[in-house]
Amino acid sequence: MPIDALTQGLVFGILVGALYGLAAVGLSLVFGVMRVLNVAHGELLMIGGYASFWFFSLYGIDPFVSLAATIPTLFVIGIVLHRGLFVHVTKLREEDRIKNSLLMGFGLALILDNLAIRLWTADERSITTVYSGAAASLMGVSLPYVRVGSLLFALVAILALHLFLTRTYIGRSIRATAEDWEAAAIVGINVDRTYLLAFAIGTALAGAAGALVSVGYSINPGIGLEWTLKALIVIVLAGMGSVGGTLAGGLLLGAVESVSVYFIGGAYREVVGLVMFLLVLLLRPKGLFGN
Repeated sequence: MPIDALTQGLVFGILVGALYGLAAVGLSLVFGVMRVLNVAHGELLMIGGYASFWFFSLYGIDPFVSLAATIPTLFVIGIVLHRGLFVHVTKLREEDRIKNSLLMGFGLALILDNLAIRLWTADERSITTVYSGAAASLMGVSLPYVRVGSLLFALVAILALHLFLTRTYIGRSIRATAEDWEAAAIVGINVDRTYLLAFAIGTALAGAAGALVSVGYSINPGIGLEWTLKALIVIVLAGMGSVGGTLAGGLLLGAVESVSVYFIGGAYREVVGLVMFLLVLLLRPKGLFGN
């Protein structure tokens, strides 16, 4: 196998892995703070993709520019979903939250899937800009502008989230609630508002990932499950408690998947992630980067 092809595959995998990390970090935040596993996370990503698509189709707004509207839109949707559904789960004991949130998430995923089909049909949608097929070349390696832009945005978004969680009062409140919500309540932190904010931020990050997916891939109502599984694999690889680790886990998954194509074929690409998922669960349950 030519070294150039392997290098190109590795670079491509890293660029894709940035999207994996961005898709996973919102789910990781929600689970880490609320102990709620929202398996409809991929459907929220799908909605973000459609929002970006329609901003481009109806108004000609570049998908990277429309992130300024897509992110607040999904933030508001997150508030509505938390107030209408997931707030009831947070009132349960922590050991009951996961199984009840799983059932609620599956139901929400089915509703969003069917609603998307009713509104936009099951056709594939994608965004084609003037730079969609363009790429730069660095030492013989092709760097598509769309994927490089997605990588840069993912880095900025995850860095901003890290700084928010570590440098602001609200962010430290979120971290304190994740550590021990009862102790956080005793010292005066509004736990319900913290849960609401964490869920809304997680939803907004899913929407941002969906917007980038719409310009780099195609979207349809059925992509939710695929991206939820990717996010879960990345979370297991990264472990809880590390925002940067989630990005690293996404990059690792993308790189390994891409390189594996040259050794075992494209038909088994998805299996590689699942094997990594099982191995990390068996050998290092806290994840590669978890605290």
